[in-house]
Amino acid sequence: MKLHITEHLQEPITSSSLAKAAGYLQFHAARIFKAETGLSAFEYIRRERLNGSAKALRSGKARVFDVALDFVFDSHEGFTRAFAKGFGIPPKKYAKAKEDGWFVPTLILDRHKTKTEGTIMSKQTTVIFTQILERPARKLILKRSKSAEDYFSYAQEFGCGKNNMSEAWDVLCDIKEALYEPVGLWLPDNMRPSNTGIYAHGVEVAADYSGTIPDGFDSIELPSCKMLVFQGEPYNEEEFGEAIGAAMAGIEKYNPEVYGYKYAPELAPRMQLSPEGWRGYIEMRPIEKA
Repeated sequence: MKLHITEHLQEPITSSSLAKAAGYLQFHAARIFKAETGLSAFEYIRRERLNGSAKALRSGKARVFDVALDFVFDSHEGFTRAFAKGFGIPPKKYAKAKEDGWFVPTLILDRHKTKTEGTIMSKQTTVIFTQILERPARKLILKRSKSAEDYFSYAQEFGCGKNNMSEAWDVLCDIKEALYEPVGLWLPDNMRPSNTGIYAHGVEVAADYSGTIPDGFDSIELPSCKMLVFQGEPYNEEEFGEAIGAAMAGIEKYNPEVYGYKYAPELAPRMQLSPEGWRGYIEMRPIEKA
């Protein structure tokens, strides 16, 4: 059924044609599709058509009206509403975005299993927006760990501190010359001495920074580069773990080579900003032209 949808995405698709493709009665085919994907066939088709239309608009060769018709939307207005609701940006504005601006938003279906009074299956569609930022040559002031691989093991090693991040984070917040806010870091091999952890906390300062490096902290010179920024949807604080987990899983599935770029970990660490529900989970990775 999914293959049938892919092959006929720009044509009318009915529940009857899907059932015929699967070789089942309509009711049974619909039940199987929902069980396997977590979406009704209608929801799945709408999602795939929106993704396809975003890619068509990104090519710069099609008008919004024509794309709406190509992907079987009833009207220009209906397509605009659906696109803006799904991606948070109107199709016309998206189509005019600069090369180093918005990419195709990534829709991720994330299914979570929890056990509370039996087994409950909840399904969440996470929208992740991507954007490219230019970073100048700069320095990174950081506190290395002994063996940390993520925030939790880092906080265990150094303590949570006054800001509930880490004691190192508290020191970084006091560096007035910082270019941006402190970040969590996953260090590439070329920036990590032996017998130190992958994860650290740090802050970026200007390339000509000559201020004090706090005791126990290191500095690394970073070249100018592009950073691919991933931003998830805002979330309620009680959904902290689920929202961040879904966003991180979606980021891992993202392939920048589809858009002419590749990851360049030797240029800078992978960075995560402090999780804030009002802005969603934000992560950055260095990239370069493929």
